[in-house]
Amino acid sequence: MATRTQAREAVVGMLYAYDLGNNDIIELAPDMLKERKIKNHQQTFAMGLLKGVIEHLAVLDSRIQPHLKEWEFSRLGGMERAMLRLGAYEILYTDTDAPVVINEAVELGKIYGGEDNAPKLINGVLDSLHKTKSKAV
Repeated sequence: MATRTQAREAVVGMLYAYDLGNNDIIELAPDMLKERKIKNHQQTFAMGLLKGVIEHLAVLDSRIQPHLKEWEFSRLGGMERAMLRLGAYEILYTDTDAPVVINEAVELGKIYGGEDNAPKLINGVLDSLHKTKSKAV
């Protein structure tokens, strides 16, 4: 049985594909998830994350940008953008505890980040976003 970590990993890959122009990813996602043996509750979880990120993409990007300091969002690698978008979505729109979201994103950054600094970048941006959200509540 697949874990939430595996579901998030699949979603990051699909978000990367979407970022590269695969606009049919939502229709293809159920089959892609089944191939990775992600089904039942975890498939529902993954589809909710995928649809949520795509639906709120512009808001997520605008909420992430101020936390990048000296970087432009468009200059980040595609996988880093996907991980940040997923993490930001979970922090802003779900009830999942922020430390869990941040840890999952950092671990994915260690595996898929395009550079050695990806985990630090992901941690810093998502932590800052979470603190900003906490102050606003």
